[in-house]
Amino acid sequence: MRILVKATLFLGIGVLIAGSCEKQDPPVIVDSNPYHSILFYNVENLFDTLDHPEKPDEEFTPEGDKEWNTQKYYHKINKIGRVLKEIGTEQWPVVIGLCEIENRQVLEDLILSDQLAGADYAIVHKESPDYRGIDVALLYRPNLFNLIDYHAWSVWFPFDINYSTREVLYVVGELAGMGKLHVLVNHWPSRSGGEIETRPKRIFVAEMVRTKIDSILSTEPDARIVVTGDFNDEPNDLSIVSGLSAWTDFKKPKSAHLYAISHDLQINSEIGSYKYKGNWNMLDQYVVSGSLLDTTKTLYCRPTDLSIISYPFLLETDKTYMGKKPMRSFLGDYYQGGYSDHLPVQLNLRYRE
Repeated sequence: MRILVKATLFLGIGVLIAGSCEKQDPPVIVDSNPYHSILFYNVENLFDTLDHPEKPDEEFTPEGDKEWNTQKYYHKINKIGRVLKEIGTEQWPVVIGLCEIENRQVLEDLILSDQLAGADYAIVHKESPDYRGIDVALLYRPNLFNLIDYHAWSVWFPFDINYSTREVLYVVGELAGMGKLHVLVNHWPSRSGGEIETRPKRIFVAEMVRTKIDSILSTEPDARIVVTGDFNDEPNDLSIVSGLSAWTDFKKPKSAHLYAISHDLQINSEIGSYKYKGNWNMLDQYVVSGSLLDTTKTLYCRPTDLSIISYPFLLETDKTYMGKKPMRSFLGDYYQGGYSDHLPVQLNLRYRE
């Protein structure tokens, strides 16, 4: 059974029922138009088993602390494949953004796995200079997404020249004959070392991405843009509202503006994409251009078209903080054979036939 946590629009503060004041559940707008889906998934350290001298990947080798061998590697490939296959029982995502993958080979192994048989995914990937040796990537279905171009935008911090991080992957293609779609896949610097201490790095990346988007909009004012990824920040953090200049009021969208549609999902959900010390966070997000929120157009989306994929098999009991949490591959160096410490997030782009 598929369990999705849907974003909802809060339209009231409550009604008087039987002499008592009770809050009314906000209505969910159900759109009957068909859709093409976009998925983002932080797959948590999808490394191969080889020791690459130029990367600090020794722990993910048979001799390393995690004793990462061929059996565990293909078990991980099959786990991620299972998630994508389950989503694909309704409809294969036309585009899948991934992060925490080591190289192109792990992507090749993933798309050739039995679980993805028949999905016919192609790969967009470039090695990044990340200090941990992990990259972002994009899978796409060529029969529905005709690749036009892609770039990997490097990120270098003038205030910390010794720190290297993931590149931002920019991909543009034609979606099912309905015109161009611009997709930006991100994995911003983590909060390791302190949220406040590392905040300037995420704001810097956000400002860089905003500059690139402004360049797209200068030549294509109605560009349909999807910014997704693990931002390591919440929808109301400075990197989103100031760095990206993303709005959270979706009532009258304007084409040249960006909108943090994960904002409502964070507010109205009892779950997020990542759990830290008992608290659910919405680190894996979607930000879209205003043109995609115009529901009068051929291709569009609503905030309610965004969901967190939370199949029961992706979760385990949180013995420390109660409730559930994502079932990850490792707890420290202890291998428990799960999926990821993040949950996938999906956006459905509606279209009129």
